[in-house]
Amino acid sequence: MMRNLVRGAAGGVLATAVMSVVMVAGERAGLMGDQPPKRIVRAALPGHRYRPKPGEGVLGAIAHIGFGATAGALYGLLSRGRPVAPPLGVVYALGIWVGSYAGWVPRLGILPSIPHDRPGRPLVMGAAHVVYGAALALALNRMNGTDPTGSGARGTG
Repeated sequence: MMRNLVRGAAGGVLATAVMSVVMVAGERAGLMGDQPPKRIVRAALPGHRYRPKPGEGVLGAIAHIGFGATAGALYGLLSRGRPVAPPLGVVYALGIWVGSYAGWVPRLGILPSIPHDRPGRPLVMGAAHVVYGAALALALNRMNGTDPTGSGARGTG
């Protein structure tokens, strides 16, 4: 169990780094506005919740990595070291996105819900979560030396 937890967390950190590339690309293309992790941290810090605050960018990145590691750890526990097809990782990650961006994030007034958000951000965030889920599944399969096709082949580790 501990091995699955640790491998999942490590896979979550890696997957968060890869998804962050998509998010930064979306920001540079003018589709994002503020990054959601930065907005979440901004809302949590003392002071006016909609004004930029010192350190929110760094704290947002740390929070994002922590959230990704936690989601990866949970996924590692759920997979129990068995092979995982990347589409299952994608479904898991899209579930996190919908649960967050149609659930607690708008309910706390941090960002609008997915259909009411600025044009472009939902597309970027959906794509970023697809990348996160696929990267997480691939990373776990690699760390576990498993083959998601079920052919019984094992990686070299």
